[in-house]
Amino acid sequence: MRISHALAIAAVSSAATLGAVALAQSRASAPMGSRVFDSVRIKPELTRAGERREVFDAPTATLERFESHVTTLNPGQALHPPHKHVEEELMIVREGTVETTLNGQSTRVDAGGMIFCASNEMHGIRNAGTTRASYYVVKWFPHDLPKAGRSDGGTK
Repeated sequence: MRISHALAIAAVSSAATLGAVALAQSRASAPMGSRVFDSVRIKPELTRAGERREVFDAPTATLERFESHVTTLNPGQALHPPHKHVEEELMIVREGTVETTLNGQSTRVDAGGMIFCASNEMHGIRNAGTTRASYYVVKWFPHDLPKAGRSDGGTK
């Protein structure tokens, strides 16, 4: 009796845990629907080089994950040296002047300019002006994107 009682408790506990995990996963994986994001109203988080505003980071109907943020760099600052990752990203300069490095080649980009960073190609960005520079970052993670080499380490 004790063994069957313990097994029953274990079975109920396991079922409850699996149900809670399934519910959490279903809520977490609900695709993002159409909406408007006002990045100016999003509270900035200070960084060592300026600030960052998280706009969204969620799955969509066609993507495992779709992420966007706004980065503001103080004059002469960069968040990190050039790097690469498997997901592609697009940066749109909102204000100021930046210098982007794509595969070792540097280019100045003014407000309104766009920078596409292809999968697994070296890229970096720094504020090349005398005033703050802001840019939008948009990254997409297809369902079949390898986990290794992702900027999130494949953890999201």
